[in-house]
This record gives sequence, C-alpha cells and structure tokens, in this order.
Amino acid sequence: MLSRQQLIDKIKQKKSFLCVGLDTDITKIPEFLLDKTDPVLEFNKQIIDATRDLCVAYKPNSAFYECRGVAGWQSLIDTWKYLPKDTLSIIDAKRGDIGNTSDQYARAFFDEAVTGMSFDAITVAPYMGNDSVKPFLGHGKWVILLALTSSVGSRDFQYLEVAEGTLYEQVIQKANTWGNANNLMFVVGATKSEEFTAIRKHAPDNFLLVPGVGAQGGSLADVCKYGMTKDCGLLVNASRSIIYASNRKDFADAARAEAQTLQSEMRAELEKVGII
Repeated sequence: MLSRQQLIDKIKQKKSFLCVGLDTDITKIPEFLLDKTDPVLEFNKQIIDATRDLCVAYKPNSAFYECRGVAGWQSLIDTWKYLPKDTLSIIDAKRGDIGNTSDQYARAFFDEAVTGMSFDAITVAPYMGNDSVKPFLGHGKWVILLALTSSVGSRDFQYLEVAEGTLYEQVIQKANTWGNANNLMFVVGATKSEEFTAIRKHAPDNFLLVPGVGAQGGSLADVCKYGMTKDCGLLVNASRSIIYASNRKDFADAARAEAQTLQSEMRAELEKVGII
C-alpha cells in the first residue's frame, strides 16, 4: 500500500495531486477499439500510459466494470495489474453494509491471492456506522469515506442539523475516532469549496478526495484556497474531462493534454504555498 508519506513524496516529485478516474464506459470509448480482445482494458492502458507521469492516483469506478459481468471483472483485475505501483490505486466502490458483509467486500478488492487485485484504497459509505467501516480499516488499507458529495441529493441528508452541527460534520468527527490521517480520507465534492473551511476544522490532516473539477464545474483554485494543507492534503479527481477528451484515434494524446493542463495548475498552487 502507498503510505501517507509516500503519497506526499509523490505529490512533491510529480508536482501534482491529480487523480485520474477510470470510469470507462464501453459505449463511449473510441469505436476502433471495439475490435480488441478487451476494449476497456486497451482504452485504460493507453490512458494510463499517457498520464502516468502527471498524476499520483488512479480511481476505477467499479460500477462501470461490474455491469459487464465476468468480462467486466476481468477488465478491472487486469487494469489494477497495469496500474503503476508508484501511484495510489483507489477502487471507487462506495460499499457500506453490516460488518460481516463489509469484510467480504473488503476481501473482494484487497485480497490479491483470492480475487487477483489489491487496491490501496476503497470508497465507503459511512451511514451504517463503525461496524460497517472498521472491516475495511482492518486490512491495512486506506478507507475513503463519503463526507460531502457534489450531487444535488446531498441536501437530502448531509446538511441535516444534528446536535453538533451538520450531519456531514458529525460523520467526519465520528469517523476520526475509528481511524486517523494515515488510513482515513474523506470524499468532498469540489462544488462545495466554501465548506472546506468547516471540514478542515474536523479533519485538519486527513487527505480529501475531491471529485467535481472539470466536467462538473468545480474550481481548482477554490478547492486549494479552502482545502489545502501544509502537506497538500488533496487528491483532485478528474474523470470524464480527461478520459473522454476525444473519441478518435488521438484520444490518449487528448487525455494527456487535459491532464497536463490540470497538472500545470496544480504545480502553481503547490508553489504558491511553498510545498514545492
């Protein structure tokens, strides 16, 4: 597993805190790849090759693989095997169930001897409490808890007022009694940039996985202004804006160009606060 310090070192080395989301939809990849034995794997491999020096993490979304049955699972396994070992590998699975079920979910994505893959981190829904989260922490991996999402539906529950502030703040406070900054991150949507100030009161040192920059309209500058720490403390994810930058034969070059633009902006933000 990539440790916290190793992740920080990679951010400084690559001058980037970019996470590339591999939400690979077989109906959206370039048509010429469909002749390949595994079109999804071939697409992913070319995206990875084009961006590996510009990012510090990759995040396949399991739904895009699970929906294709056995073939999809094999694409996911082979994609994990192809990921550079010096990048953080995140499986975006958003699991969350009672303890014994959560333990089996953890084994599915962490036990290479059984399933052929061992991701460094997994996204988890926290709303069934500590006994649904601790089984993931028990495998010596990163757990990335959903805290404040960029979806419209976030207003349904995450902002509800509870005894000690909002529900999302309570989730962060409680979760940090189960884990710590060395094994626990939080998902915070980029479109919620002003809330980062409140979040940092409860999670001053935890890394935050931030989707929503790019296609969803989040501002990288605002995310950094309100959410960056002395160790960076951010993994900003971009999926569609990078991997679907083109649907022609130049798709990998187009993906690299998009990733390079973000990486350049990230470098400037890191330089601004003296991290690099």
